[in-house]
Amino acid sequence: MARIFDVVEYPSEMADELVHRFPEQGIMDLRLGSQVIVRESQRAVFFRDGRALDSFGPGRHTITTANIPLLVDLIGKVFNDRTPFTAEVYFVSMREFVDRKWGTPQPILVRNPGMGLGVALLQGFGTYSFQIKDAQQFVTQIVGAQGIYRMSEIENRLRTMLLSKLQDLLGETGASKSVAELIGLIEEIGAGVRAKAQDDFAALGLLLKSFYIGSLKPSDKSAEELRAMGMLDMQTYTQLQAADAMRDAAQNPSGGAGLTAGIGAGMGLGNVIGQSLQGMTGAQGAAAAGAAAGAAAGSAAAIPSVMTPAEAAQILKVSEEDVVAAIAAGDLKARKIGTAFRISKEALEAFLQG
Repeated sequence: MARIFDVVEYPSEMADELVHRFPEQGIMDLRLGSQVIVRESQRAVFFRDGRALDSFGPGRHTITTANIPLLVDLIGKVFNDRTPFTAEVYFVSMREFVDRKWGTPQPILVRNPGMGLGVALLQGFGTYSFQIKDAQQFVTQIVGAQGIYRMSEIENRLRTMLLSKLQDLLGETGASKSVAELIGLIEEIGAGVRAKAQDDFAALGLLLKSFYIGSLKPSDKSAEELRAMGMLDMQTYTQLQAADAMRDAAQNPSGGAGLTAGIGAGMGLGNVIGQSLQGMTGAQGAAAAGAAAGAAAGSAAAIPSVMTPAEAAQILKVSEEDVVAAIAAGDLKARKIGTAFRISKEALEAFLQG
């Protein structure tokens, strides 16, 4: 037999709890005359047979037929003031949950008109806050019969909703704004995300109180990572690798041009080369620039009149498979003799010039 409770309360701050069922497991009996104590930041929702019925706000409440009419109507006539009846009470936290973190697990693709590749990858992070607006709706739609419903159980869902709205808004705004302009509009973008997400939060019985963008910046993904993500075609990838080589040669006059990419997708080839040489002054800048020019001239002089894909790959500093892929895509012209390809110097230069 279930225990009869004369006083029902949940004296907890509910720091990480949104909803707490009383009792957590099993059933309990209440009776008219029992008291329910609800804290200032709580609301108590009564359930019976899976249906949300009456609710109490902050304060001390004595259960009577007047303040739980739906519950009494459902269980039928009460023969005296001490007759017990079964019900479930869910204590719902109505306080604002602040400083919740969000971030972009993967960069967001946006247009970057008139600059570099015409696209950019943006990464961002920030905070948001929310509170339960409709306790009965939230318990009915989200919590169900769980004894405790914690923040961790809904946080991923909320972040996904917010990132979806952020991506949508950046796509709309990026059609007419450059990346530099977008970064300067983080307050307006944050307000736009909040407005877009309100309906989705309201459908869960929640209210999105704030959404702040702490940082919004171009991704530091390298050219090779971008190509693996399907973001770059073969020609653009080759151009960015060539830019990497020139930058490394400029930074290392003694030679050696590795592909230590780190090129943001919003940068163009000219921007990359400009940044590679930026900041070099006096004799050091002249020496580095001379080394870069010498490396480029040496590469041009070393191009034979006819090459195999492997030889072209060495000149381009890519794999032979990349060269064959460019030939198959029609980006690089080559003559097929039997089962082998031969590439002319003119075709390779035309490919590099785009």
